[in-house]
Amino acid sequence: MKLFDLTLRNVRRNFRLYTIYLVSMIIGVIIHFTFSALMFNPDILDMVKNRGNFQNGIRIASVVVFVFIIVFILYANSFFMRQRQREFGLYLLLGLSERQITWMVFYETLILSGISLSAGILLGGFLSKLFGMLLMKLMQYEETVSFSFPLQAIGTTVALFLLLSVIIAVQSHIAIRRVQLVELFHAGETAEKPIRSSPVLALLAVLLLGEAVFVLSRGMNSALWREHATVCMILTAVGVLGGTYLFFRQFSGWILGVISRRRRYYEGNTMLWTSSLRFQVRGNTSNLTFITLAGAAIILLTCFVVVNYRVQFDAVRMNVPNGIAFEYPGERASAAIRSTIEASEHPVKDYRRLELIRTQAVTDRSVAFENPQYYEEPVLLMAARDYNSLVAWRGDDERVQLRGEEAVSLSQGTDLARTYPPEAQPEFVVGAASRTTLRLAEMKDYALLGWATIPGHSMEKKPAVIVISDGAFEQARQAGEAVMLELYQIRDPEHAEDLSAEVYRLAGEGARPGWYYSSYADVYSIQIESSSLLLFAAAFLALIAVFALASVVYFRQLKVAAEEARQYAVLRKLGVDNRRIRSAIRKQLVFIFAPPLILAVVFSWLVIRYYMLESLQDFPDLPGIVLVILGIYGLVYLFFYLSSASLYYRIVNQR
Repeated sequence: MKLFDLTLRNVRRNFRLYTIYLVSMIIGVIIHFTFSALMFNPDILDMVKNRGNFQNGIRIASVVVFVFIIVFILYANSFFMRQRQREFGLYLLLGLSERQITWMVFYETLILSGISLSAGILLGGFLSKLFGMLLMKLMQYEETVSFSFPLQAIGTTVALFLLLSVIIAVQSHIAIRRVQLVELFHAGETAEKPIRSSPVLALLAVLLLGEAVFVLSRGMNSALWREHATVCMILTAVGVLGGTYLFFRQFSGWILGVISRRRRYYEGNTMLWTSSLRFQVRGNTSNLTFITLAGAAIILLTCFVVVNYRVQFDAVRMNVPNGIAFEYPGERASAAIRSTIEASEHPVKDYRRLELIRTQAVTDRSVAFENPQYYEEPVLLMAARDYNSLVAWRGDDERVQLRGEEAVSLSQGTDLARTYPPEAQPEFVVGAASRTTLRLAEMKDYALLGWATIPGHSMEKKPAVIVISDGAFEQARQAGEAVMLELYQIRDPEHAEDLSAEVYRLAGEGARPGWYYSSYADVYSIQIESSSLLLFAAAFLALIAVFALASVVYFRQLKVAAEEARQYAVLRKLGVDNRRIRSAIRKQLVFIFAPPLILAVVFSWLVIRYYMLESLQDFPDLPGIVLVILGIYGLVYLFFYLSSASLYYRIVNQR
């Protein structure tokens, strides 16, 4: 019989054993092809406004996803190879060389890759339409996406998975060469030694976790974090890292020891599931610690991306409050712009013309504006009456009352708005030849004028605006340079990119260098597309990562099941029925799956609750969104738990 014939026979006879491995590869092909198909889908490329950024984002996301797929499949293959060590030992005993066995494994991998590529590309082509429509929905586009099997996507997917087949063959060859023949026949018969647990270290684990929870629950606005931020970060890191490791290394072993010393230990099935777990503590410590910390990081990343997408719509409105705003270009150009807007699909809803005074800051601008590098150099002074009128026109509760030298800076985006008492108002000096001293009464988180934009390039910088009293404005008008701005509110500003480009062209003809222009559409299209793509890619990445993490526990428990099959066979001969065995397996796996899930959820929720949602109280729906994400994370673990319990029982029941 030829080697390739033996390979085909193995695949046919052991197809059930190959199922887990094959499913892993098919999922990997589906995910990678879906991403690649989106990158080359002509319908999607025609819809997005920033094709280059979109393709680069998808390309980066697909690379990251493929790295996770490689790790996931290689881990599955290592489990698969351990399950077949006895088989390889028999081949060596019958006279096959290591080189022949390696080629046989390579042929098997090629056959499985061929099946995976065929099924994965077919399913990925259909799913790419579904996910493409989902992505367009996130980007607020209503156009449909057709089925697509781009040749570029097929080519890259086939090439990458052929490369993965070579990597798998190398991994398999190394695994075969590192194990001796006698060890192959005794594979799975060596048990881990239980560790000696210390009550002191078990208590230390609880104290460290409690300390981390206490520090995190104080919140970033607490006196503890404001005055001792560095110490708090160190305490949190030590508590989370050290506490988690000791929890799985010492506390779990100690609690199992306590259970084993109970009077009723030998009643029911307690002895069945605890005795096995005591031998797994050493091997589980590193895995469960990593899974817990990585799981918390994945939840945080997912929640951050989802929250970013949710607030992006309101953030664009707050950053760019006007549909179109520009520096007055003269009566003739202004009339042409008005006619162009009225003739478009975005007629004028409201219009305002503002007068401001352009001046230069003498005082360091950080006194009035947080992160002054994001603001334009000139400072624009505005009369309180005009400001209050505009605020009332918008329906915002942001009015001011100023007297004499009092002023309010519009530092939109500041982390913490400030109001200064009369005796502690900082001075802010503006002007060149004739200087004006202002007393800052408030630093307000409000945008009167949006970020300056250039069509196709998103945001540039924010205008630095200070509201002053009417009397101070009249004095500044005599010495400063008057600037007229035109503000338009238009219908459906989200999709006015073409109109924005035309208005920008008309307003810019003959304009001075550094003239002001701002358009809601220019920011909206790029920001929403970017946040939608980030959400889409992060959701895929998080889902794959969660599956990979849960699979680490899943495959390890299947390995334990294979090693303990003989012990369960003995127990069955001694009269232990299937009901008690099944119950013992479920309790044993709860002890493995539940702690990483609970700790990851607790850590991530504390960070999200006190360091993310605390500063976003204007969005009451965010806690519900976060709870949905936590629920999905828990459902993935529940799926793996139930699957592990079912397969574990089948493995130990085979004998």
